[in-house]
Amino acid sequence: MTIATINGIPLNHDVKGSGDLVVLIMGTGSPGRVWDLHQTPALVAAGYRVCTFDNRGIAPTAECADGISMTDMVADTAALVEYLGGGPARIVGTSMGARVAQELTLSRPDLVHKAVFLAGHARMDHFQQTLSAGERELADSGVVLPAKYRAAVTAVMNLSPASLVDAHTARDWLDLFEFSGGSTSAGVRAQLDMDRSFDRRDAYRAITRPCLSIGFADDRMIPAYLSEEVADAIPGAEYLEIPDAGHYGYLERPNEVNKALVDFLAS
Repeated sequence: MTIATINGIPLNHDVKGSGDLVVLIMGTGSPGRVWDLHQTPALVAAGYRVCTFDNRGIAPTAECADGISMTDMVADTAALVEYLGGGPARIVGTSMGARVAQELTLSRPDLVHKAVFLAGHARMDHFQQTLSAGERELADSGVVLPAKYRAAVTAVMNLSPASLVDAHTARDWLDLFEFSGGSTSAGVRAQLDMDRSFDRRDAYRAITRPCLSIGFADDRMIPAYLSEEVADAIPGAEYLEIPDAGHYGYLERPNEVNKALVDFLAS
């Protein structure tokens, strides 16, 4: 990957393939390389130039421990698109990254050809706001959860029950979560401090670019009805709900997600 000064910060990014530009935006606490497991190869094979990057808060991009705002992240992504030759680009985001993609599509339509939001949301309900507050309190408490318990909670919150039915598949997921580390970096802690009290449903009625909102039927972190609300708010937007998929639906059901991405971005 390459680190360049973009929007005034060192921003770690990687570009694969050739053709029209697709920028993939990851969610809270995760590096951009997660996309390389499934989505990047599929999009490169479809003839796109694909950029993944680490959001501010995720080293070696600037951690910005003194504070991160959605405005910051949207500006980072806009500057990255311009750095890579300008738009309009195809934009895909998941969870927090979907919010970035939504706000970029609203504020900089000149940089967006089409946009896809995985687990997108125009607001958070009381559960999500309470969960976020609890995550911040846990990070600040200094309590370290036992690795196996942390793995089990991560699986329950982010995977569909369908992914845990098979004993071998469940073990693979739990092993991955157990050994993925449990500490919260200063940059991720800053991401957790971002505002969760927003409601952008009315604002998104001004989005003019073609959009696809994808909800995951078993998503506990961002319930599918919140993703459907995004499609309802944006004029002409499409909605697709993928069954047997939780918050990590792009990892659980990559074939279905990749087909949706490729078909929509090419249409």
